[in-house]
Amino acid sequence: MIHINLLGRARPKAARAAVPLEATLQVVFFMLSIVVAVGILYYDWHSMKAQSADVRSHIQRLNGEKARLEQLKAQVEGAEKQRVVLQQRINIIEELQRNRTGGQELLDALANTVSRTDTLWLTSMSRKGQALNLKGTAGSINAVANFITQLRRSGYFDQVEIKDSVQDPAATSVQLFNFELNVVFALPQTAPATASPQPATHTNTPQVVPTSSGRKG
Repeated sequence: MIHINLLGRARPKAARAAVPLEATLQVVFFMLSIVVAVGILYYDWHSMKAQSADVRSHIQRLNGEKARLEQLKAQVEGAEKQRVVLQQRINIIEELQRNRTGGQELLDALANTVSRTDTLWLTSMSRKGQALNLKGTAGSINAVANFITQLRRSGYFDQVEIKDSVQDPAATSVQLFNFELNVVFALPQTAPATASPQPATHTNTPQVVPTSSGRKG
């Protein structure tokens, strides 16, 4: 639609309504509040993000430490198992060593005592720990008694006990006695470095005449 101004005067413009200052300030404060709230939220989010990164890094370090400790634990358990096995082997070796302790000294001591006793020889010897069982044959009861004396004087034998002494019925041409002794072998506490075998001593002991059974109590 076309409007024609017949009066020839300009039409007055409509006046705009004035905006109250209070409302303007409210709008400004509201916008500022929004900006501040957004800033606070952004700061909190950024802080939480940094804390989350720190927590993840700490968790990774803890996981690494856990893996290291588990590996160390496995190594310790393996070492403990090896220690138990080695200890068992050591115990076995020590037990064998205890049973074998003084083997050369034992043989030497027995050889010396036998060599100092006339008409006597050993036929068998068994050992259980330090306890010995000796069996032999002698030409007389006096030889057995002299052998016991030599064992006690040697310093290598304790608790020398005679178990049996009987005349050998199979020996018809000569008189022989089978004997059995229980002794305990013990190394001397202090043995001289230059110890030399003592010469055999023969004492004039009275001869014992065996009975028909040939046993000596």
